[in-house]
Amino acid sequence: MADWLENAPQAARDYLDGRRPDEVECVIPDLAGVARGKAMPAAKFAKQEKFYLPDSIFLQTITGDWADVPDQAFTEPDMILRPDYSTTTAAPWTGDITLQVIHDALDPDGQPVPIAPRNVLRRVIGLYQDRGWTPVVAPEMEFYLVARNTDPAKPIEPPMGRSGRPAAARQAYSMSAVDEYGPVIDDIYDFAEAQGLEIDGILQEGGAGQIEINLNHGEPVALSDEVFFFKRLIREAALRADCYATFMAKPIEGEPGSAMHIHHSVVDSATGVNIFSAPDGTDTDAHRHFIGGMQKYLPAVIAILAPYVNSYRRYVPDFAAPINLEWGRDNRTTGLRIPVSSPASRRVENRLAGMDCNPYLGIAASLACGYLGLTEKIEPRPQYRGDAYVAEDELPLTLGDALDLLEECAPVREVLGTRFCTVYECVKRMEYKEFLQVISPWEREHLLLNV
Repeated sequence: MADWLENAPQAARDYLDGRRPDEVECVIPDLAGVARGKAMPAAKFAKQEKFYLPDSIFLQTITGDWADVPDQAFTEPDMILRPDYSTTTAAPWTGDITLQVIHDALDPDGQPVPIAPRNVLRRVIGLYQDRGWTPVVAPEMEFYLVARNTDPAKPIEPPMGRSGRPAAARQAYSMSAVDEYGPVIDDIYDFAEAQGLEIDGILQEGGAGQIEINLNHGEPVALSDEVFFFKRLIREAALRADCYATFMAKPIEGEPGSAMHIHHSVVDSATGVNIFSAPDGTDTDAHRHFIGGMQKYLPAVIAILAPYVNSYRRYVPDFAAPINLEWGRDNRTTGLRIPVSSPASRRVENRLAGMDCNPYLGIAASLACGYLGLTEKIEPRPQYRGDAYVAEDELPLTLGDALDLLEECAPVREVLGTRFCTVYECVKRMEYKEFLQVISPWEREHLLLNV
């Protein structure tokens, strides 16, 4: 076994089972959470300690264009990519024996590249650690299985189930609905086991073909790595069953959107005690301040939690997506929910993030709001006890408005890194501009002959 594999997780070594890997995929998540990088023979990977990619991969829009960023070198200088061997995992859907390794991005001086999503999240975690705190998160992933769609002009449809009927909507928590696409679920389980990824639970959500996967709580970078890997393995499992998996926030008209709910808690680094709970089991000031920070600063990071024009189609009333900043205990109509738990597990659930967000950036942005609440000791509004779906809308409802809020919020920019925020805004404004040049079927149908 190559020396570098001695540092790989046990699951990767178990997958090899004495075999020699054929190929290694050297990957790094870009601003969209898309895997960029290169593949190489495993024998060559074993001989190299670093690799190179241009820093321009973080300037690319989702359509493949390149954003013009102030003070960005036009020569596309290389970054140094160093493998994080702890992320080594299988790619069990490939025809040969392939491993994936996530890499960290460094500049020529060996410093973290500030616009790399993994480094943005680490920056926020470092601010917590400087205060003696350790953040803990648990993401929930919602996504749709849909029929193959090769024509962008054609509406997306639910997949055909094993019964020969399209997947049904409004069947939340139905076991028979999950069984309709059992082969996909089976492959998801098999791929996850081969990769050493632990699933806390799989359930049917409210949309036709909509599934939710819950992950166990843990360290934020590790959990973001898991979501990054899960998105790829889920897509591969769906393709095996002749359908697509999509993480769009709102892929099907008239159906609920897909969220990435994020559960947060914070523990004292020295004692491991949850700072949201007092010794007598009651809420602490820190718990209130964390909520207060999210209420104050979440509007400024919506552009990160809802990164595309489609993301804002999820923020509509009566489609199971809160569009408010209220908080409540075990109240799923509020944007911030306090789930039923023991004092040791007391946490805050952010229900605003879409599944289309980059997991590293979404978790970093959410933690940034809580951090500012803790450090500024921000008091939250009173608990909301009714149906918050009828509460006043408090979120920006277009990507352009959301980017304006991010640009204007100095505290958030300081926590996430001003250079990152500048690059992110440039990329997203270019995407928004491209979208505004597209004429939709709705406009042609209702405006062409009527206005």
